[in-house]
Amino acid sequence: MNHLADRRQEEKERRRGDIIDAAEAVAAEVGIEAMTMDEVARKARLSRALLYVYFEDKSDLWFAICQRGLENMRERFVAAEQAQMNGRAQISAMGEAFVAFSREQPVYYEALAKFAMHSPETHSHESNEGQCILGGDRVHQLMIGAIERGIGDGSIRPDVGPPGLVALTLWGYMLGAIQLVHTKESVIAHHGFTGQELIDHALRMSGIALMPR
Repeated sequence: MNHLADRRQEEKERRRGDIIDAAEAVAAEVGIEAMTMDEVARKARLSRALLYVYFEDKSDLWFAICQRGLENMRERFVAAEQAQMNGRAQISAMGEAFVAFSREQPVYYEALAKFAMHSPETHSHESNEGQCILGGDRVHQLMIGAIERGIGDGSIRPDVGPPGLVALTLWGYMLGAIQLVHTKESVIAHHGFTGQELIDHALRMSGIALMPR
């Protein structure tokens, strides 16, 4: 009986993963906003009714994509942390990893940029939305850890502020710079700069703000 239950659970998880794969493929073609449940069902070769067995609505499916994106980002941040010796170098490497993530994983980045503007409607950890919040907290904790490490090893100024607030500020700062490049590159060019120059300068300025005086 347990073997049969395990097989059923494995099949359920495999089908859920296939649906998310299909949603990512559709989003890559048309974007998260334009993605529809009908298109995802067709891509996954499932009935629309069966799709709703796994996901309540489009938002629920979007949250599942965000979960994958946050795990991808967390892995990048862990690698950035392990590759550097002091806290300031770690947080700088995380900033570079965030920029690389936005370029290399456009579907995940779009999903998470949209989630950044979203006001959570639930605090249930069992829901896909709740899992997104937990995933975001795990990424945030990596940043906090690097900042605390930097204050401790002297690579980050001790009066920089509460590590949690500093992490939020840096995240918002880099998200804003990346969004400018994604949506206003022609405006940046009008002022005589490239998107890459803006990103590089934003990373440099954030590093300078953390340096001990």
